[in-house]
Amino acid sequence: VLGCADLPTVELKIEVVLPEKERGKEELSASGKGSPRAYQGNGTARHFHTEERLPTPHPYPSPQDCVEAAVCHVKDLENGQMREVELGWGKVLLVKDNGEFHALGHKCPHYGAPLVKGVLSRGRVRCPWHGACFNISTGDLEDFPGLDSLHKFQVKIEKEKVYVRASKQALQLQRRTKVMAKCISPSAGYSSSTNVLIVGAGAAGLVCAETLRQEGFSDRIVLCTLDRHLPYDRPKLSKSLDTQPEQLALRPKEFFRAYGIEVLTEAQVVTVDVRNKKVVFKDGFKLEYSKLLLAPGSSPRTLSCKGKEMENVFTIRTPEDANRVVRLARGRNVVIVGAGFLGMEVAAYLTEKAHSVSVVELEETPFRRFLGERVGRALMKMFENNRVKFYMQTEVSELRGQEGKLKEVVLKSSKVVRADVCVVGIGAVAATGFLRQSGIGLDSRGFIPVNKMMQTNVPGVFAAGDAVTFPLAWRNNRKVNIPHWQMAHAQGRVAAQNMLAQEAEMNTVPYLWTAMFGKSLRYAGYGEGFDDVVIQGDLEELKFVAFYTKGDEVIAVASMNYDPIVSKVAEVLASGRAIRKREVETGDMSWLTGKGS
Repeated sequence: VLGCADLPTVELKIEVVLPEKERGKEELSASGKGSPRAYQGNGTARHFHTEERLPTPHPYPSPQDCVEAAVCHVKDLENGQMREVELGWGKVLLVKDNGEFHALGHKCPHYGAPLVKGVLSRGRVRCPWHGACFNISTGDLEDFPGLDSLHKFQVKIEKEKVYVRASKQALQLQRRTKVMAKCISPSAGYSSSTNVLIVGAGAAGLVCAETLRQEGFSDRIVLCTLDRHLPYDRPKLSKSLDTQPEQLALRPKEFFRAYGIEVLTEAQVVTVDVRNKKVVFKDGFKLEYSKLLLAPGSSPRTLSCKGKEMENVFTIRTPEDANRVVRLARGRNVVIVGAGFLGMEVAAYLTEKAHSVSVVELEETPFRRFLGERVGRALMKMFENNRVKFYMQTEVSELRGQEGKLKEVVLKSSKVVRADVCVVGIGAVAATGFLRQSGIGLDSRGFIPVNKMMQTNVPGVFAAGDAVTFPLAWRNNRKVNIPHWQMAHAQGRVAAQNMLAQEAEMNTVPYLWTAMFGKSLRYAGYGEGFDDVVIQGDLEELKFVAFYTKGDEVIAVASMNYDPIVSKVAEVLASGRAIRKREVETGDMSWLTGKGS
């Protein structure tokens, strides 16, 4: 039990496990080879459509569709314990909490992580891989990433035995889409006005639309995007470059049709008129709105040097960009500019496909500002062992080519690197240029400042995702920009709730991950401004946990091969309890597991 004066008590009883077998499975799904929304049915992979959801949440579907079995003795599980149990048609996660048993789907619907290896705390289970949280009483998704919830199964106790009853269909689906309203607006699809307009169809835009429908909103929703695709899993673009657009889709076409969420693709908003509540698109089309969500995301920074217009110089923004890079890189020389997450993920993915991979970076180690010198150096060594060449503390001065096609990258250090393909990953800028004359507030960097309810300075106009700065509750409401996939989900939901006047506030702990060479690094918190890094474990072996501290407080954590420690720390921070530097310096993790003093 973690306890401090005037702070909530949190109970966490989970063993730190190193899931060797499960890691390979995660990398498979993270590489796009196993779609996060595909499931096995009768031996063939099928895509999940909401129409296939159980028709009613009734605890007793037809008897022939159900399976019931005794899964354990009541004394087999202690409070705070979880166990995977077999029901014949599939596995179930059995949880004992406060003397009560709960049975839920056993895999996280996001990428299929085994939840039994996650963290049980405060009536919810947190995924060990990417931090999504599910309520153990309802199965509902309470924190992101991902879109779907878990099935909840019926539990009964008879003669000291625990019985679980479940629908065979639910056991096979392993995911549950929440019940949603449908659009009943007669003007949907035809008129030039909509109740809700969402600009941007990334995670924030999609979650906003889905949350509105889950909350019973049945008026018109229009979602517009610059992309030619329906909303897709953007983090996969740099981790698995040859994944096809249809494998990345977060929801099938039928889903949007079923729930009346209209998606306008390749639709660019050029002006927003807040006085008349109207937007104008590039093709001249005008659309009036009652409520507006701005979730335009960001645009990649480009090089400003001589030769930047050369062919085969890419930023990665769309599936087409990623697919072209892989196609052109096979057997060729690739130079990646920028050793941040995008650049390093692309470098890792291309090592087996390209003839050579070189990385150019201004800092002295990759990820230095984010993960610190020591962790950055350990990761750099992993890349060097995989034939990646680094040119550090320099930048590109010129791109040279023949007949318009790239041949060489010239560095400021005068070094010339052979290059057939160049991928630029030097950060991004908020895609908010279209708002400059709108009266909607922008800060000096082009971000949209919002309050805890994701409201801008204009009533009825909300903003979410990579383009916003917002007050981070557990860092004393410091105004921050956190361009993480998981944060965009959470902000989209809060915006939707406040469009419906529910007075919801942002209180999510940031969580992100990266995958390189079959290894995952997980990160939770907000580490900007850290002044020390406390490392436990073995950096050389890439089996470690790094605590980022500022003064006396732990403000972020990163780990490799140390699950579920990052999810545990996220859960402690989410509970409102501060973690002190001295607690992590000793190497004794009992304060985290609840087994110590």
